[in-house]
Amino acid sequence: METFEYDITRHDAESFMQMVYFCSEQGDCKLEEIPAEEPQMLIDFLNTRGRDGWELIQLNFGKDGILAFWKRRLVILNE
Repeated sequence: METFEYDITRHDAESFMQMVYFCSEQGDCKLEEIPAEEPQMLIDFLNTRGRDGWELIQLNFGKDGILAFWKRRLVILNE
């Protein structure tokens, strides 16, 4: 049976100042017309976690930043 561990990381909006996403006054956020070079910051962030074995489950964008939900497979050694 496969087993997993989970993690949730929070990233304040200030850490993604180069990343363009729009938040309405109601707090609804979405990516808006992002210039081609700007997603590289998010790609680097995802690849860093991926190299450590974490798989991104979901990203939630909010007016204060991003929540990232991760999982990775646990290796259980037989005793």
